[in-house]
Amino acid sequence: MAIGSGLGAQLGIAAESSYGTYQAPSKFVEFTKESLVLKKSTAQSAGIAAGRLLPLSSRRVLTRKEASGSIDMEVTNKAMGLLLQGLMGSPATPVQQGVTTAYLQTHTLASVAGKSLTIQKGVPLTSGVVTDKTFVGCKIISAEFSCESPGMLTATFEIDGKDCDEGQTLAVASYSAMSPFHFGQMAVKAGAYASEAALDGIRKVSVKIERPQDVERFYAGQAGLKREPIENDQVKISGTLETDYTHTTLDDLHTSDAATSLVWEFIGPNIASTFDEAFRIVLPAIKLDEGPPTVDGFGVVKPSFNFTGLFDGTNQPRIEYMSTDTAL
Repeated sequence: MAIGSGLGAQLGIAAESSYGTYQAPSKFVEFTKESLVLKKSTAQSAGIAAGRLLPLSSRRVLTRKEASGSIDMEVTNKAMGLLLQGLMGSPATPVQQGVTTAYLQTHTLASVAGKSLTIQKGVPLTSGVVTDKTFVGCKIISAEFSCESPGMLTATFEIDGKDCDEGQTLAVASYSAMSPFHFGQMAVKAGAYASEAALDGIRKVSVKIERPQDVERFYAGQAGLKREPIENDQVKISGTLETDYTHTTLDDLHTSDAATSLVWEFIGPNIASTFDEAFRIVLPAIKLDEGPPTVDGFGVVKPSFNFTGLFDGTNQPRIEYMSTDTAL
């Protein structure tokens, strides 16, 4: 029996074979908070009957169901593959590096059609009994990654789901030894694509990737449940670089509105040979929208540069993830 508080909670995920089809969780992720909930729409009869002062309970109907919420977590050296695939869309099969235990996942931006997850959460009663809430047809609508001194690399995944199924068996959670990526492992590089150079003075970075989708596909004959959301706008990538004013590289890019490639990476402990644990976001073209330096007192000048990720005409944005995971 679990502890009767959030200490006894769990979150498991699995890739679905088709949208909304339950798949028993195969990965268990550590999270800091979540807000996944069932959302229901109801209608109440407005019929008039002589002397009736309240609407009849029997005349309220459940017209449709869906799910939504978010998952906040630290980005770890294991178990992130399914979430990254759901965000970026590419197959990203782990590739073994040489004959070592290091496996590289390359999540290149692609369509998210057909990419959905089952997300099962266990919520403890005060008695220690853990209740099951299984969300099927989960699509990742956006994700935001952030890291600043002296913290961890964190991520927030926004989820849209088809339904909440409380009739499944709660999976037994199991965790591999995970370590979080953190500020001490962080580097930021900019410049020509594939030859970026390290930027000095970076204090905090955030990157948000949005996958706009039509999540209102409710049709007759579907028992009040939605069809798989369809992408209905271009991908939106944005972010912020919070800095000390140690150089004019970013300031000059803002002035000229020139594009630069941005690499934001975290390099962890060595796995084997020359292969280290790694999490890396590569944006082949960004442009700085605002953030030129201003002086507002005696302290160090600290400009924050907001940017937009764009297509350079050749290379797609990607997330690289080096770990010992042999499967997503």
